[in-house]
Amino acid sequence: MTTELRRLRNYINGEFRDAADGRTIDVVNPATGEVYATSPLSGQSDVDAAMDAAAAAFPAWRDTTPAERQKVLLKIADAFEERAEDLIAAEVENTGKPVALTASEEIPPMVDQIRFFAGAARLLEGRSAGEYMEGMTSIVRREPVGVCAQVAPWNYPMMMAVWKFAPALAAGNTVVLKPSDTTPASTVLIAEIIGQIVPKGVFNVICGDRETGKAMVEHPTPAMASITGSVRAGMQVAESAAKDVKRVHLELGGKAPVVVFEDTDIDKAVEDISVAGFFNAGQDCTAATRVLVHESIHDEFVARLAKAATDTKTGLPDDEDVLYGPLNNANQLAQVTGFIERLPAHAKVESGGHRVGDKGYFYAPTVVSGLKQDDEIVQNEVFGPVITVQSFRDEQQALEFANGVEFALASSVWTKDHARAMRMSKSLDFGCVWINTHIPLVAEMPHGGYKKSGYGKDLSAYGFEDYTRIKHVMTSLG
Repeated sequence: MTTELRRLRNYINGEFRDAADGRTIDVVNPATGEVYATSPLSGQSDVDAAMDAAAAAFPAWRDTTPAERQKVLLKIADAFEERAEDLIAAEVENTGKPVALTASEEIPPMVDQIRFFAGAARLLEGRSAGEYMEGMTSIVRREPVGVCAQVAPWNYPMMMAVWKFAPALAAGNTVVLKPSDTTPASTVLIAEIIGQIVPKGVFNVICGDRETGKAMVEHPTPAMASITGSVRAGMQVAESAAKDVKRVHLELGGKAPVVVFEDTDIDKAVEDISVAGFFNAGQDCTAATRVLVHESIHDEFVARLAKAATDTKTGLPDDEDVLYGPLNNANQLAQVTGFIERLPAHAKVESGGHRVGDKGYFYAPTVVSGLKQDDEIVQNEVFGPVITVQSFRDEQQALEFANGVEFALASSVWTKDHARAMRMSKSLDFGCVWINTHIPLVAEMPHGGYKKSGYGKDLSAYGFEDYTRIKHVMTSLG
């Protein structure tokens, strides 16, 4: 007996549509490795239709009052809460994540983030009027940029969609959003929910592959391109957008250093760092992947971290005892496996280092020690449940190792010495520095990095302002 596959569709101008040429992509559940749906493989005509819809809807949405946009976003947040079970089910099929953790760790923050931007909509203001030249009054206006082309990743499909559309809509922009080709299900459901609340054309979703995203970014209509993804993808977006001087917002890779000094509470550090490194199968650009430990406690810390890894479980979504599910796709499993297979002779796998089972894309929680700063696994993003450990002798060397990568998104410092923590937070070249914790995020604070981790901020008033432009208006008093 053949089970009929679910048929996902684009959402353009208030209606669901197949790709114009009928092409589709198979969508695989990473927990089983089996195809469960098809989604459109959108081409140029689909991108054109979505951009035309967003452009047509923009003037009216731009001219709504902040209070009206706030009401809309609050309705969206309420609808997300009401449809939480449906969203969780779609996301679990997308990603294979544990059901319980998806319910507790993703739905509440998403709803809170939408409500934050609903409030931010009413704070969209410029400087007060003033006279900076005799007989002239100047006003600074903040305005929406226009149509936003947005590309979301596969590691947090629902939440990253929120980080894209919520500030854009709050500021008065219209949106064309593309989910990853491996995780379209929850974004299509989000389109169904939002489509019942916003005017047609304000929010559009098109599914597809890398070429679809490229067509979106190269399209002449969007004023802004926003992507969360790999460094390679970000570079391609920046290059494409430069051809017509589009504004670009990039949240790319990470290689977060976790600097553990000798005076830290080792029990707490091991527990928190193992969770922050293995949560979501390590598929998080802020994950605690690169641990730097003072030489005086190195051996003890490694032994305890390896034990924590051994005690950490991965498994099927309905298993309440697991911390994380599978890697997202076969290519990602191959990438993580490759890093371990290519380890240099001086490296030691303390725990894990292998696939779990032969069904789905599960990988064991892994700790690797004995590494040098220029090793591939230290310098490059693994994006899997792999924590590396290096030893350092003093604060200066810790900073040298921590900053000695091309990424600059997130970091953490573990110490009881307040002055040391302040020195480290000043000198660590990362967009976020946590002290004696790693990975918490709040809607009010900015998230974004430097160097090859990209530019622009998600969340916070800073992220909101990224979706606006500034205009100076000067009027004669004569």
